Amino acid sequence: MNKFKQEVIQFWHDEDGIGTLEILLILAVIVIIAVAFRKWIFQWVEGLFTKADSEIETHNNDTGNIMPPGK
Repeated sequence: MNKFKQEVIQFWHDEDGIGTLEILLILAVIVIIAVAFRKWIFQWVEGLFTKADSEIETHNNDTGNIMPPGK
């Protein structure tokens, strides 16, 4: 029984693998957040692209560089 207790104490104080565990926990939290807010993230990214597209069109119209869509 004493040997078992020593093994448990040694295991508790052993820090090998803690870095890997921390990285896995951080990744799990990031994945959970991404899944929870995926609709909001997609809307935000779509809004960024829409805004960038409209600014490019405005700039092209202001400078006279009018390019047809898709070219």
